[in-house]
Amino acid sequence: MDNYQLTFYGVDMPPAESEATPTPAPKPKPAKPETPRVTMIRELPTSEQPVHRLEHFGAGALSTVELLTIATGFDNFEDAQSLLAANDNLAGLARLPMSDLTAIKGIGPTRAARLKATFELGRRLQIAQPAEKPVIKSPADAANLLMLEMGAYEQEHLVTLILDSKNHVLKQHTVYIGSLNTAVVRVGELFREAIRLNAAAILVAHNHPSNDPTPSAEDVYVTRQIVEAGKLVNIEVLDHIVLAQHRFVSLKERGLGF
Repeated sequence: MDNYQLTFYGVDMPPAESEATPTPAPKPKPAKPETPRVTMIRELPTSEQPVHRLEHFGAGALSTVELLTIATGFDNFEDAQSLLAANDNLAGLARLPMSDLTAIKGIGPTRAARLKATFELGRRLQIAQPAEKPVIKSPADAANLLMLEMGAYEQEHLVTLILDSKNHVLKQHTVYIGSLNTAVVRVGELFREAIRLNAAAILVAHNHPSNDPTPSAEDVYVTRQIVEAGKLVNIEVLDHIVLAQHRFVSLKERGLGF
C-alpha cells in the first residue's frame, strides 16, 4: 500500500496546480512627475548669464526676463517670469505702487526700490528733450510722445504740449492732477505757460486711468471751453487727446468740442 498510486482510467488529469488561473503581474505604478528644478543663474555657463550677455552684446540683445533679473537681482529666471505674468507684463508692473511691490514674495523694499528707480529712469529718458525738438503733425505724434508716461498714471493728469509756429514742441507742461471737471479746470491756467513762451498753439491731453480712452460728456464740454478761450488769446488749440495705456482718442478727429 505504501506504493499505491490512484489512477483514473480513460481520463488524462493535468496536475492539480495547473487548474488555477495564473495571478497577473501587478501593473507598475506611474512615476510621479518630478518638480521642475529651478535653474539658478549662477549655475549657467558664464556666457549665458544676463550680465555677461549685456556686457558683450548690449542691453537690446537681452529678453525682458533677463533685464528684469538684472534690475531686481533675482537669482533665477522663473521668479522674473512669474512676476511679469502676474502683473500683465511690464506695463502692469510699472503701474504698481511701492506698497504693492514690497508685498510680493521675493521682492522686499530694496528690490522694489530698484524697480521703481528703473521705471522712472525710463520715463525720464522718454520725455527728455532731444537735440531736435519733436514735431506734432498728427494726433498720433502727440500720443506717441505722451502715452508711455501718461498711460501708467493712476490719477488723471492734464498736460499741454506748447508749440511754436511750426508745431515744434517747446515744452510739455503739467497743468494739474485730478479728475477732469469744470469745477477744477481753470481754462486760463492752460494758457499761462503758452503765453509766457509766446507759443503759437497748444495741444491738450489727459489720461483715463480706467484704460478706456472714450471721451466723457465732461471731456467734450471742457474741450469746447478751451477752444473758445484759445481764440480769445490768439493761441490755436490743435487738439485734445485722451490717453489710455495702449490707445488714444482725438476729440478733434471725432468733431467733439471743435
